[in-house]
Amino acid sequence: MNNQEIKTSIAPWLSVSNSRKAVEFYKAAFNAVEAYHLDVPNGVIARLSIQGAEFWVSDGSDDQKKIQPEQVGGETIRLILTVAAPEPIFQQALDAGATEIFPIGIDNGWKSGRLADPFGLHWEIGHPVDDH
Repeated sequence: MNNQEIKTSIAPWLSVSNSRKAVEFYKAAFNAVEAYHLDVPNGVIARLSIQGAEFWVSDGSDDQKKIQPEQVGGETIRLILTVAAPEPIFQQALDAGATEIFPIGIDNGWKSGRLADPFGLHWEIGHPVDDH
């Protein structure tokens, strides 16, 4: 691959306490598909895609295991999943084991709701709305 074929992007890397379980949760909750999978001694390293939006998941390294998202209430990072129809995916995530932080509503120019996944990370699911 030459440099002109490489597109600039940014993808979060989620360090969780059980990467295998996390990958299965994200598949069930958000219909994520694995674009990359590597078995490692303490779990997996996986690149997942939700309708083309990619992120990585793995167990934290030994020094990261001292601080996990569930220990700090998931507030170290908030993920925003922008989708055309937030209600079905929000409910699917709840059915897969997420916890509702606040329901889907309209506020500050967004239709969105927030949930916490079983690993302590917060996800806002929604889309911007036209206030006009």
